[in-house]
Amino acid sequence: MIIDTLTSPVILFFVLGFLAAIAKSDLSIPEAFAKAMSIYLMAAIGLKGGVEVASSGITTDLIAAALAGLALSFLLPVIAFTLLRSVGGLSQVDAGAVAAHYGSVSVVTFVTAKEILTGQGLGPAGYMVAVLALMETPAIISGLVLARRGQSSAGNGVPWHEVLTNASVVLLVGSFLIGMVAGKDGFAPVKPLFDTGFRGVLCLFLLDMGLIAARRLVQSRKITYRLVMLAVFLPLLNGAIGTTVGTVIGLDVASSAALGILAASASYIAVPAAMRMALPEADPGIYLSMSLGITFPFNIIFGISLMAALAQIIG
Repeated sequence: MIIDTLTSPVILFFVLGFLAAIAKSDLSIPEAFAKAMSIYLMAAIGLKGGVEVASSGITTDLIAAALAGLALSFLLPVIAFTLLRSVGGLSQVDAGAVAAHYGSVSVVTFVTAKEILTGQGLGPAGYMVAVLALMETPAIISGLVLARRGQSSAGNGVPWHEVLTNASVVLLVGSFLIGMVAGKDGFAPVKPLFDTGFRGVLCLFLLDMGLIAARRLVQSRKITYRLVMLAVFLPLLNGAIGTTVGTVIGLDVASSAALGILAASASYIAVPAAMRMALPEADPGIYLSMSLGITFPFNIIFGISLMAALAQIIG
């Protein structure tokens, strides 16, 4: 499965971007085009998930997965915070900020995983898109509570408006609801745009993400070897917990793997935006380098296959 993943065009485009940045190539993707691709991918994955849920209806599996996702997003930052303080040696504020990233989710990791798993006959249920949207926000709250715990002044509170109206949350939830309302018949006229071209756009988007991840990692000066180890260990630990929880609550193998991948992923879009507002004293060089520079590449290249294999073994 790892060999199949590594030879997938989706992954190879990411590796190409990563190596190009390491080699200091001037290859780049225009920012406006990269943003447009991001909007397209989130809209497409939301629409297709909503259409699938419209076909299957609200099931007990959907409710169980949603509750499990919420619980994981609230609790995983506590584990990360403890390790970041004890092993990583980070301050309370920096540990809280980083922990929020490792409790939230990466949309791109999920989109890539869904595409790879589907190609291997392990397509997760459509309702996992809803679980993805639900898991973005709770970790931000947990991270802020951990960062501010014991302080006499609460400082900046939870930025509720920014958290709930974050572009990725709005687009994912909105397109998911549109897909549910439209159903298969309503989706058919726009299917060529949002389905046929999806994989090609994902390849180009991951090329850009490879460039960004490598350059962020090269520029960082505050990442110690212990933080590098944690940036690899945390997705393995969180992913194993998520996959096990998915299996225990009765999800199918593919959906259990998807829940594990969501738990293993680390946000580098929604959470950094919230942390800049709520914890301005936290160091972006640490939490962005760990989540985007180390964990994201690790998950894309190895983590997806490892969680899928674990789900198959225990499921």
